[in-house]
Amino acid sequence: MLMLQERVKIEEVGIAGTCESSDITIHIEKNDGRGIELELKSTVENQFGKQIKKVILETLHELGIEDALVVAKDKGALDCTIRARVRTAVSRAAHLDCFPWEAK
Repeated sequence: MLMLQERVKIEEVGIAGTCESSDITIHIEKNDGRGIELELKSTVENQFGKQIKKVILETLHELGIEDALVVAKDKGALDCTIRARVRTAVSRAAHLDCFPWEAK
């Protein structure tokens, strides 16, 4: 599991997720010195928007992200899916080589 204590810097755009039902697309990019800005578009925003934002922000905090522009497009994803998509997008955007994607 990707858990970092030190500050992580976003180097480029990172994207994770799909537009399928029960999933979420996370788009993360640089936001130097401006903190975390989060834009959420969700089919269930009226019911669960606060919870979705909370999970995204908590995950970013756990990963040491202080500055990022995040656009989330949700189609009813569960909290565990949201966390996984945020971690993957951050890993891609910060060039963290922490997942063994290739078989040996």
